[in-house]
Amino acid sequence: MEPCQFTIHEAHQRLIKREISALELTEAVFKRIDAVDDQVRAYITLFRDDALAEARRADELIRQGDTAPLTGIPLAVKDILCMKGTRTTCGSKVLENFVPVYDSTVVKKLKDAHAIIVGKTNLDEFAMGSSNEHSGYYPTHNPWDLTRIPGGSSGGSAAATAADECIAALGTDTGGSIRQPCSHCSLVGLKPTYGRVSRYGLVAFASSLDQVGPITKDVTDCALLMNCIFGHDPKDSTSLSMDVPDYRDALKTGLDGLVAGIPKEYFVQGLDEDVAMAVDQAIKRLERQGMTLKEISLPHTEYAVAAYYIIAPAEASSNLARYDGVKYGFRDTASGDLIDMYRNTRSKGFGAEVQRRIIIGTYALSAGYYDAYYKKASQVRTLITNDFKGAFESCDVLLGPVAPSAAFPLGEKLDDPLSMYLSDAFTLPASLAGIPGMSIPCGFSRDGLPIGLQILGDHFSEETLIRVAYNFEQLTDFKDQKPNLPGSETASATNVL
Repeated sequence: MEPCQFTIHEAHQRLIKREISALELTEAVFKRIDAVDDQVRAYITLFRDDALAEARRADELIRQGDTAPLTGIPLAVKDILCMKGTRTTCGSKVLENFVPVYDSTVVKKLKDAHAIIVGKTNLDEFAMGSSNEHSGYYPTHNPWDLTRIPGGSSGGSAAATAADECIAALGTDTGGSIRQPCSHCSLVGLKPTYGRVSRYGLVAFASSLDQVGPITKDVTDCALLMNCIFGHDPKDSTSLSMDVPDYRDALKTGLDGLVAGIPKEYFVQGLDEDVAMAVDQAIKRLERQGMTLKEISLPHTEYAVAAYYIIAPAEASSNLARYDGVKYGFRDTASGDLIDMYRNTRSKGFGAEVQRRIIIGTYALSAGYYDAYYKKASQVRTLITNDFKGAFESCDVLLGPVAPSAAFPLGEKLDDPLSMYLSDAFTLPASLAGIPGMSIPCGFSRDGLPIGLQILGDHFSEETLIRVAYNFEQLTDFKDQKPNLPGSETASATNVL
């Protein structure tokens, strides 16, 4: 096994035993990036010199007795999280040269934990997209099949982790942007309960939905990263002041006494046959481990896509109003007057998908339409939240697919926005309700493409999700399988359903 293939906990054990140095580990990651990222295109910006310097400092800390779990671990960060002194583009030409003067809270926590940030990863522009094709720079490719999408909007973080171009990464999830890429790239991803992780320094898309979370190679790493990034932050008014447990305590075997709800609305016409089969087999495996299954109904699920694509664009319309060419970011300098400068800056700076959502959101908030659209969507959001509340009165978790299909070909849905939006149909409801959701590898399609099982829980039930995911992971070898990238010396996978 090459060092870049290690999980966080595997690398940590080797570091503290002095079997490898942080410098050697970081150099191995950059060697891997050099070998495959021209195909995968997971990164927007790399920090090679700074990362190697931090690795040397980490080695000195380890020599002095530092045994913290993230010390010396090379990680990647989605390029929507501010990082002091380095550009934060949000995948947009509007912010191509924006350099923040402060760190986002989660980035600061990684730095304080002596993790090594190797680079900022690609994403759909301002996190608006389900395929990573809406990046203002270039699409990221799925390491399992370079002709297919890696998922979005955290596709760069997922692809980098799956391709071993980092040990783990941070992403953000507004409507499925961690869970869906992790499903498509055979990774573990968690969207925390809204308010569990600070949004300070996260460039806002939809403020009532955005959450930062881990993208990892296994469940243990997910627990380790959550231990680092969770917790109250006085700089974020939506951050919850609650005790945060040690999520490693949830890494224990045994599911007896847990009840899993199976939402019938998540197994409907249009669900790919391979996905249905893999998820069904996963659920049966969990039942054999002691879980009790119960069919439930989430009756307002069918309205989630419509509600989300009013609420999220409305919030985006407000949040992105600041990018007008006046204070920072791209400015069209050829305009004759202020109004033309506003219009041309936003027309040239924003991509088509961002413009589409700004227009939808502005329309939904406009006089005469607010009650018919935004207010109505907010009421539907409450109904969806109440559906989940009712389900969790008798269930500990809910199980179902992450996405209706495995990763689709690049370009297939670019000209069909509605089809693209529907690919998030199973992840959007949890985002609207603010509950935690997790994706864990559960199989492969006939074409060798990864499929994920979605585990949903009540508010603040991340420990239960980790427990279920960890138990399922012990029953399978999906986490040990790797994509066969052309020219890769570390490939080792047999992809079967």
